[in-house]
Amino acid sequence: MKKHRRKSNHRRLTVAALAVAALGVPSVAMACRGGADEGSPSRHAWTSASSAAPAAPATAGTLAAAPGAAAPASAAPASGDTALVVELVNKERSKAGCAPLTVNAKLTKTAEEHSKDMADHRHMSHTGSDGSDPGARIKNAGYNWSSYGENVAYGYATPASVMAGWMSSPGHKRNILDCSFKEIGVGVAQPGDYWTQDFATAQ
Repeated sequence: MKKHRRKSNHRRLTVAALAVAALGVPSVAMACRGGADEGSPSRHAWTSASSAAPAAPATAGTLAAAPGAAAPASAAPASGDTALVVELVNKERSKAGCAPLTVNAKLTKTAEEHSKDMADHRHMSHTGSDGSDPGARIKNAGYNWSSYGENVAYGYATPASVMAGWMSSPGHKRNILDCSFKEIGVGVAQPGDYWTQDFATAQ
């Protein structure tokens, strides 16, 4: 019964967000989180978010290198608007006493592709056009996560405005200020300024 209520609530929130977005008003969708402690009240799992979530066999669980060896390969420079978003995220985290996030190439690819998917379909959601959830998309990119979070938004023309929107929403702010997250990827796509932030910590 609890699970049914959660799905119904998601449906109402998504419809409301899309209705606002259709009028051209910037909007943020419900924040998404997943991880090993998904059952605790402090974490909302979008769907089943265990580390064994369905993923393409060819890419599931491919992040196997030691942390020290994997860092150079996974680090990726952000540029332009996405770099500014990362900078603003890390400024907010610094105020909260959290370590800065490192840009990760696989998370960046995931965020960019999801933003493009939302823009192509004019549909803001954590669910991809193929039915994928954030945890599956991140894992399919080859990132073996122990926890993840995703923020999406529509219609904000600048990094500062989308960050202000996310920071004014408790769920999105919680993802940004989660000190347990270590890495980030950010994507934005046109038309419509569709933004995605993917946060994660590798296993």
